[in-house]
Amino acid sequence: MKHLDVGFTIWLTGPSGAGKTTLAVKLAKKLREMGYRVEILDGDTIRKTLYPNLGFSKEAREMHNRIVIYMAKLLTRNGVIAIVSLISPYKRIREYARKEIGRFIEVYVYAPLEVRIKRDPKGLYAKALRGEIKGLTGFDGVYEEPENPDVKVDSSKMTPEEEAELVIKKAKELGYLP
Repeated sequence: MKHLDVGFTIWLTGPSGAGKTTLAVKLAKKLREMGYRVEILDGDTIRKTLYPNLGFSKEAREMHNRIVIYMAKLLTRNGVIAIVSLISPYKRIREYARKEIGRFIEVYVYAPLEVRIKRDPKGLYAKALRGEIKGLTGFDGVYEEPENPDVKVDSSKMTPEEEAELVIKKAKELGYLP
Protein backbone atom coordinates (compact mmCIF):
# COMPACT_ATOMS: atom_id res chain seq x y z
CA MET A 1 0.00 0.00 0.00
CA LYS A 2 1.37 3.39 -1.00
CA HIS A 3 1.31 6.02 1.68
CA LEU A 4 0.76 9.70 1.04
CA ASP A 5 2.14 11.97 3.78
CA VAL A 6 -0.83 14.23 3.17
CA GLY A 7 -3.88 13.06 1.29
CA PHE A 8 -6.38 15.13 -0.62
CA THR A 9 -10.11 15.43 -1.04
CA ILE A 10 -12.07 14.86 -4.21
CA TRP A 11 -15.32 16.75 -3.75
CA LEU A 12 -18.10 15.50 -6.04
CA THR A 13 -20.98 17.96 -6.27
CA GLY A 14 -24.15 17.81 -8.34
CA PRO A 15 -27.91 17.32 -7.98
CA SER A 16 -29.52 13.97 -7.14
CA GLY A 17 -29.16 11.49 -10.00
CA ALA A 18 -26.18 13.28 -11.58
CA GLY A 19 -23.86 10.30 -11.05
CA LYS A 20 -21.84 11.27 -7.96
CA THR A 21 -22.09 7.90 -6.23
CA THR A 22 -21.24 5.96 -9.39
CA LEU A 23 -18.16 8.10 -9.93
CA ALA A 24 -17.16 7.87 -6.25
CA VAL A 25 -17.23 4.07 -6.36
CA LYS A 26 -15.29 3.96 -9.65
CA LEU A 27 -12.68 6.43 -8.38
CA ALA A 28 -12.23 4.55 -5.10
CA LYS A 29 -11.74 1.27 -6.96
CA LYS A 30 -9.15 2.75 -9.34
CA LEU A 31 -7.22 4.57 -6.61
CA ARG A 32 -7.16 1.44 -4.41
CA GLU A 33 -5.89 -0.57 -7.37
CA MET A 34 -3.12 2.05 -7.64
CA GLY A 35 -2.29 1.25 -4.01
CA TYR A 36 -3.70 4.27 -2.16
CA ARG A 37 -5.78 4.46 0.99
CA VAL A 38 -9.20 5.81 0.07
CA GLU A 39 -12.40 6.57 1.96
CA ILE A 40 -15.76 7.51 0.45
CA LEU A 41 -17.76 10.02 2.47
CA ASP A 42 -21.25 9.65 1.06
CA GLY A 43 -23.59 12.41 2.17
CA ASP A 44 -26.69 10.20 2.26
CA THR A 45 -24.96 7.48 4.29
CA ILE A 46 -23.52 9.93 6.81
CA ARG A 47 -26.90 11.65 7.21
CA LYS A 48 -28.78 8.35 7.71
CA THR A 49 -26.18 7.06 10.17
CA LEU A 50 -25.48 10.09 12.32
CA TYR A 51 -28.57 12.31 12.22
CA PRO A 52 -31.50 10.84 10.27
CA ASN A 53 -33.96 13.43 11.53
CA LEU A 54 -31.91 16.49 10.65
CA GLY A 55 -34.15 17.76 7.84
CA PHE A 56 -33.29 19.68 4.70
CA SER A 57 -33.50 23.35 5.61
CA LYS A 58 -30.66 25.55 4.42
CA GLU A 59 -29.24 25.60 7.97
CA ALA A 60 -29.51 21.80 8.29
CA ARG A 61 -27.80 21.28 4.93
CA GLU A 62 -24.99 23.63 5.86
CA MET A 63 -24.46 21.86 9.19
CA HIS A 64 -24.39 18.50 7.40
CA ASN A 65 -21.87 19.86 4.88
CA ARG A 66 -19.67 21.28 7.65
CA ILE A 67 -19.54 17.90 9.40
CA VAL A 68 -18.52 16.20 6.14
CA ILE A 69 -15.90 18.91 5.56
CA TYR A 70 -14.44 18.23 9.00
CA MET A 71 -14.30 14.48 8.34
CA ALA A 72 -12.65 15.03 4.95
CA LYS A 73 -10.12 17.41 6.50
CA LEU A 74 -9.10 14.78 9.09
CA LEU A 75 -8.72 12.07 6.46
CA THR A 76 -6.74 14.38 4.17
CA ARG A 77 -4.44 15.40 7.00
CA ASN A 78 -3.75 11.73 7.74
CA GLY A 79 -2.71 10.66 4.25
CA VAL A 80 -6.02 9.32 3.01
CA ILE A 81 -7.71 10.25 -0.26
CA ALA A 82 -11.22 11.32 0.77
CA ILE A 83 -13.88 11.11 -1.90
CA VAL A 84 -16.87 13.20 -0.89
CA SER A 85 -20.16 12.49 -2.65
CA LEU A 86 -22.47 15.25 -1.55
CA ILE A 87 -25.00 17.44 -3.37
CA SER A 88 -23.55 20.50 -1.58
CA PRO A 89 -25.84 22.97 -3.37
CA TYR A 90 -24.32 26.19 -2.03
CA LYS A 91 -21.25 27.76 -3.61
CA ARG A 92 -20.28 29.42 -0.34
CA ILE A 93 -20.01 26.11 1.53
CA ARG A 94 -17.97 24.53 -1.28
CA GLU A 95 -15.58 27.48 -1.13
CA TYR A 96 -15.38 26.99 2.64
CA ALA A 97 -14.55 23.30 2.06
CA ARG A 98 -11.75 24.21 -0.34
CA LYS A 99 -10.28 26.67 2.14
CA GLU A 100 -10.60 24.36 5.15
CA ILE A 101 -9.28 21.20 3.51
CA GLY A 102 -6.57 22.78 1.36
CA ARG A 103 -5.68 19.89 -0.94
CA PHE A 104 -8.98 19.82 -2.78
CA ILE A 105 -10.39 18.94 -6.18
CA GLU A 106 -13.90 20.17 -6.91
CA VAL A 107 -15.62 17.93 -9.46
CA TYR A 108 -18.91 19.08 -10.91
CA VAL A 109 -20.87 15.97 -11.82
CA TYR A 110 -23.34 17.17 -14.40
CA ALA A 111 -26.27 15.48 -16.10
CA PRO A 112 -29.20 17.27 -17.79
CA LEU A 113 -32.44 17.40 -15.81
CA GLU A 114 -34.22 15.01 -18.19
CA VAL A 115 -31.47 12.43 -17.65
CA ARG A 116 -31.64 12.82 -13.87
CA ILE A 117 -35.44 12.45 -13.98
CA LYS A 118 -35.07 9.27 -16.04
CA ARG A 119 -32.47 7.82 -13.63
CA ASP A 120 -34.24 8.96 -10.44
CA PRO A 121 -32.41 6.46 -8.18
CA LYS A 122 -34.30 7.52 -5.06
CA GLY A 123 -37.67 8.32 -6.62
CA LEU A 124 -37.32 11.96 -5.62
CA TYR A 125 -38.04 13.45 -9.05
CA ALA A 126 -41.18 11.35 -9.40
CA LYS A 127 -42.38 12.71 -6.05
CA ALA A 128 -41.47 16.27 -7.05
CA LEU A 129 -43.30 15.92 -10.38
CA ARG A 130 -46.40 14.72 -8.48
CA GLY A 131 -46.09 17.67 -6.12
CA GLU A 132 -45.44 15.43 -3.11
CA ILE A 133 -42.18 17.18 -2.25
CA LYS A 134 -41.11 20.78 -2.77
CA GLY A 135 -37.67 22.32 -3.03
CA LEU A 136 -35.89 19.33 -4.57
CA THR A 137 -32.33 20.48 -5.19
CA GLY A 138 -31.73 21.08 -8.87
CA PHE A 139 -35.44 20.70 -9.71
CA ASP A 140 -37.47 23.38 -7.94
CA GLY A 141 -34.87 23.93 -5.22
CA VAL A 142 -31.60 25.81 -5.26
CA TYR A 143 -28.46 24.29 -6.74
CA GLU A 144 -25.72 26.81 -7.39
CA GLU A 145 -23.63 25.35 -10.20
CA PRO A 146 -19.85 25.59 -9.77
CA GLU A 147 -18.48 28.42 -11.91
CA ASN A 148 -14.90 27.15 -12.13
CA PRO A 149 -14.72 23.54 -10.96
CA ASP A 150 -11.36 21.81 -11.21
CA VAL A 151 -13.04 19.10 -13.26
CA LYS A 152 -16.47 18.94 -14.90
CA VAL A 153 -17.85 15.63 -16.11
CA ASP A 154 -21.06 15.05 -18.04
CA SER A 155 -22.32 11.65 -16.96
CA SER A 156 -24.85 11.61 -19.81
CA LYS A 157 -22.00 11.59 -22.33
CA MET A 158 -19.06 10.01 -20.49
CA THR A 159 -18.52 6.60 -18.92
CA PRO A 160 -17.60 6.42 -15.23
CA GLU A 161 -14.21 5.11 -16.38
CA GLU A 162 -13.61 8.23 -18.50
CA GLU A 163 -14.76 10.48 -15.65
CA ALA A 164 -12.43 8.77 -13.16
CA GLU A 165 -9.48 9.11 -15.55
CA LEU A 166 -10.09 12.89 -15.83
CA VAL A 167 -10.13 13.28 -12.06
CA ILE A 168 -6.97 11.22 -11.59
CA LYS A 169 -5.27 13.25 -14.33
CA LYS A 170 -6.16 16.46 -12.46
CA ALA A 171 -4.80 14.99 -9.19
CA LYS A 172 -1.51 14.33 -10.97
CA GLU A 173 -1.45 17.83 -12.52
CA LEU A 174 -1.90 19.35 -9.08
CA GLY A 175 0.93 17.23 -7.69
CA TYR A 176 -1.36 15.30 -5.32
CA LEU A 177 -0.39 12.00 -6.97
CA PRO A 178 3.04 11.13 -8.40
